[in-house]
Amino acid sequence: MSEKKNGQTTKTSKITTAKPTPVPTASEAEMLRQFQERRKSLRPGRVIVKPGNKVGFDHESNKIGEIQLMEALGVADYDFIDGILEQLANAGSIGPEISERHMNFMLSVIKSIEPSDQMEVMLGAQMAATHMACMTFTRKLAHVETIRQQDSAERTLNRLMRTFASQMEALRKYRTGGEQRVIVQHVHVNEGGQAVVGNVNNHGQGKSD
Repeated sequence: MSEKKNGQTTKTSKITTAKPTPVPTASEAEMLRQFQERRKSLRPGRVIVKPGNKVGFDHESNKIGEIQLMEALGVADYDFIDGILEQLANAGSIGPEISERHMNFMLSVIKSIEPSDQMEVMLGAQMAATHMACMTFTRKLAHVETIRQQDSAERTLNRLMRTFASQMEALRKYRTGGEQRVIVQHVHVNEGGQAVVGNVNNHGQGKSD
């Protein structure tokens, strides 16, 4: 900021005062506390992309970082972790460059299902890749210029969404062995009624004499 005085231009500094740090309300403080508690339950393990398009681990010790990620994914096979990281790098690349952000997003999705073996990790990786493809075609659908482009994007998006639902169901079946379990949490019985918990088979037979 400058001003003229006696025919000369002088510079003056603008004094700014720092804004006071806002104090969270009681509800905001509780929200922050719960958020921090949820953060503690997150499985550690991230990757970084080093110069030369090389994937490393986000830890001072590359070895510890690798084991940390393997623990988070529930695996102990070095050949598997090398392979799955290479596949995630290819799936999340932007052109020829590996996207660190995309890789860590997909790893976050896989860790969120709390995998216990390699099959669950692979299902999680496929789900993450399918989701990313869904978002890509959602964006394309929003920017179509012709009916033909719209139909193509809609068909592909619909297939991807159905695939994602199938992957979720495949994970459920794999974990339960294909069994469908029903959990009864609350049973209300009116006066004079009778509660029955278990399998009830009705073969259409009437009262027995």
